[in-house]
Amino acid sequence: MTISIAQALSAARQEGMERTDAQILLLHTLGRGPGDRAWLITHDTDLISQAQQQRWQQLCAQRRQGVPVAYLTGHKEFYGLSLAVDGRVLDPRPDTETLVDWALELMPQHTACRVVDLGTGSGAIALALQSQRPSAQVVAVDASADALAVAQSNARQLQLKVQFAHGSWLEPLLGQPRFDLIVSNPPYIRSDDPHLAALTHEPLCALASGEDGLADIRHIIAQSPAQLKPGGWLLFEHGWDQAEAVAQLLRQAGFAAVQHRLDLAGIARCTGGQWLAS
Repeated sequence: MTISIAQALSAARQEGMERTDAQILLLHTLGRGPGDRAWLITHDTDLISQAQQQRWQQLCAQRRQGVPVAYLTGHKEFYGLSLAVDGRVLDPRPDTETLVDWALELMPQHTACRVVDLGTGSGAIALALQSQRPSAQVVAVDASADALAVAQSNARQLQLKVQFAHGSWLEPLLGQPRFDLIVSNPPYIRSDDPHLAALTHEPLCALASGEDGLADIRHIIAQSPAQLKPGGWLLFEHGWDQAEAVAQLLRQAGFAAVQHRLDLAGIARCTGGQWLAS
């Protein structure tokens, strides 16, 4: 039996699916982009074929099992860019755009500067920065060869000249010229955090970081002074309750002007500091 678009969305709602998730998955099933949500309203009486209905139900079942919508559609919009994503990388979150906004404040419009994105994953941060600052030299690092393959594919698709390096944090960049800016959205969830159970479809190595969630942030802070130019900045995205802990770690390492940026919910989601020593 065929059903209409309105009936399909109503059924998804009754099964507890988020409205936006249901709309995006239905658009994907119908071969339309995620920005066509208004089209669903004007075509709500259109019928869905049985093959489309079967595919739609499969996607909804996977979403109810916790698979991110971006993995099901294969794409995610981030800072105006369409990124290919899959289970090799984290699903980029809208709150990470807060980190991009802050980094862009520190990057001159028409002057070359060196920037590195540590733990680039899909390349979301590095590609967003390069798209907004074409004169910058942006380097993206990841310890996962699989993640780098996704990021490099996105860079080719978007025709952005980001450079890539494989290794742990700043280690593959030793001996290279210093950076004006280091940005990172590293793993920051405690290894015993119960929320990890709901994130089993995403790579654990990109999520958890020791008993207090700060192991990788400590590692990056320790490496950064040797890789930053005097006056350079180090910026992190971190957990909702970690702002003061990250600020303390930065101050203890000798960073100045330590400050925060708020995410879309008004929570201190990013913390950074300036390295003034030579």
